[in-house]
Amino acid sequence: MNPWLLRGALVAALGGLLFGFDTAVIAGTTRALTSVWSLTPATLGLTVASALWGTVLGSVLAGAPADRYGRLACLRALGLLYVLSALGCAFAWSWPVLLGSRFIGGLAIGGSSVIGPMYIAEIAPASKRGRLVGMFQFNIVFGILLAYLSNFLVAQAGLGGEEWRWKFGVAAVPAVAFVFALAGVPQSPRWLVKAGRVPEAREVLVRIGEPDPEAELREIQATIGAEEGRKSPPLFQRRFRKPVILAITIGMFNQLSGINAILYYLNDIFERAGFSRVSSDMQAVIIGLTNLIFTMIGMSMIDRVGRKKLLLTGAVGTGLCLAGVASIFATGLHGELLLWFLMAYIAFFAVSQGAVIWVYLSEVFPNLVRAKGQSLGSFTHWIMNALISAIFPIMAKTSGAEPFVFFAVMMVVQFAVVLAIYPETKGVSLEDMESRLQDVV
Repeated sequence: MNPWLLRGALVAALGGLLFGFDTAVIAGTTRALTSVWSLTPATLGLTVASALWGTVLGSVLAGAPADRYGRLACLRALGLLYVLSALGCAFAWSWPVLLGSRFIGGLAIGGSSVIGPMYIAEIAPASKRGRLVGMFQFNIVFGILLAYLSNFLVAQAGLGGEEWRWKFGVAAVPAVAFVFALAGVPQSPRWLVKAGRVPEAREVLVRIGEPDPEAELREIQATIGAEEGRKSPPLFQRRFRKPVILAITIGMFNQLSGINAILYYLNDIFERAGFSRVSSDMQAVIIGLTNLIFTMIGMSMIDRVGRKKLLLTGAVGTGLCLAGVASIFATGLHGELLLWFLMAYIAFFAVSQGAVIWVYLSEVFPNLVRAKGQSLGSFTHWIMNALISAIFPIMAKTSGAEPFVFFAVMMVVQFAVVLAIYPETKGVSLEDMESRLQDVV
């Protein structure tokens, strides 16, 4: 692996770590926030979802500035938003201030989910793209683990009523590190060609170890050249129908699996099953570690097994595990199996949808509309995330089984959709993928 290529991919993927940390840290604060501001199930759902509505807006708005100012400039701006959000949550003096600070963090998360994978996909050769873009997902789950571990350690510090502020504020440290780490990483050669900076694009291709930089540059120029005079076309037209359907469905099913609702309310789920607060923090760390291990396994498999097979396998595994969790809450029996069902669920999700979604979204759209397409998939992911996370406490307030039954049924639907319409993308260059998908529409 070329060091310059690896450095660029690693630094961009750090945005995923902040993404994961900021989304998961709320799990350790829901109990305290409910007490401090007398939150109902509905207002607790709003508190959790406030960041997610920011991600919806961030994912929609990210594409245009990424095309105009470049991927790296936008990543730096997002890093500053992460810092502002962490400090705002830590020093929040009222509930509206907390909501606003979480919304700002959501803008950064939504933007990162579009620009980070897109940047990595554009600097990576086809043979390594799955693993390198998969590093973004690895960092998301590593950030989730760090958030759970940080929550556990802060809980042991005896900070009393200020504990939740420290849990939020810790995120400022990796955010500042991310901003500084972006200095010196390579620009996207595809963006440089679009911006008319061809010599710089050639230099980047050479430095990242492209085997035949001149041939790759000609291919990029041919694709970009074919797009001249047709800049920024509407995304919703017949020739882009197939990629649009793929982006919307993969974003929807990623959240209809219940993954983020479960991660955000993990401590509450364990406490409802009879675990203590400290025990719930510890169980969350175990779940986060499982997520990390199986994401690494998924990354190692994605370029060998392929995206479609992993999605199909994951739909079956997560569906069965969700059915098991639903039965525990419906019957009130075998609560000792809850951790095992959730660990297995996380494992199946991590090696399938978790490893695939951001890779797949970065692959299926043509250069001409990749930023818009990535935004569409991310927008779908985040708006479903916000809706499901907001209503989860309301759905679960009776027996707790209802949301898990719903998620299990959705995994059956996902299996059928993936089997019927999803193409395999492993080992296919971005330019070849463009022609293949346009051929089928």
